[in-house]
Amino acid sequence: MKLLRHGAAGAERPGLLHSDGTIRDLTGIVPDIAGAVLSDAGLLALRDVDAGSLPVVSADSRLGPCVAGTGKFICIGLNYADHAAESGLAVPPEPVIFMKATSAIVGPNDPIVIPRTSEKTDWEVELGVIIGSRAKYVSEADALNYVAGYAVTNDVSERAFQAERAGQWTKGKSCDNFGQLGPWLVTRDEVADPQALSMWLKVNGQTMQNGSTKTMVYGVAHVVSYLSQFMTLHPGDVISTGTPPGVGMGQKPPRYLRDGDVVELGIEGLGQQRQDVIADT
Repeated sequence: MKLLRHGAAGAERPGLLHSDGTIRDLTGIVPDIAGAVLSDAGLLALRDVDAGSLPVVSADSRLGPCVAGTGKFICIGLNYADHAAESGLAVPPEPVIFMKATSAIVGPNDPIVIPRTSEKTDWEVELGVIIGSRAKYVSEADALNYVAGYAVTNDVSERAFQAERAGQWTKGKSCDNFGQLGPWLVTRDEVADPQALSMWLKVNGQTMQNGSTKTMVYGVAHVVSYLSQFMTLHPGDVISTGTPPGVGMGQKPPRYLRDGDVVELGIEGLGQQRQDVIADT
């Protein structure tokens, strides 16, 4: 299934993508794409719903973040060997963990907003992992059973805030509209191998990133298990698993986003995003 949320920001309603390509409304069937709905039992119940009988949503309806109730937005840094190389950094001996504020989360086609004083706003296409059930001290062999599904994320980053303003990375990762998520949550049964997905990103029509999840240093199962040793993962938590090479910081010379740019990105089987870049005022 491809689950989604549609409607105005802050008033999204649950929905799904029907096999005929239309968006169908799940209002009254589930309260939201969140909580117990993300469990194996919740997803199984949704599979029994006759999608063809659900109301059709207007094709121009805004898509919101594909999951609600996210308590933690956890990111894995330097998780592609080729991206670490372009950053001039060594592959870490264990996953690098940092947090992105949940207030950064927006819909897949909502704009990227360049913060005031920013000069180095950057792009990062990433595979997002959405937790479906409570995970604590889980084994790597069992880890994927705790995953509800997968989604496209854009881990937008302000590199000067991240690396030149002292302290940790969080302030360069958590600005408003720095976490596009969706268009939909693709349930794990539809993703045969999360380590074999092609991914890409374009700026103004020019391909900047063209990679694959196969080059991850630490795969999804390892990351979910690893994180669960340090913190309990809850339904709706999002893990953004790192980016392949081609970010603006790695260009020669570096290239960063400017007001008026257009960013497009996608992952095989998980859909696409499109964002206008605008300056905060």
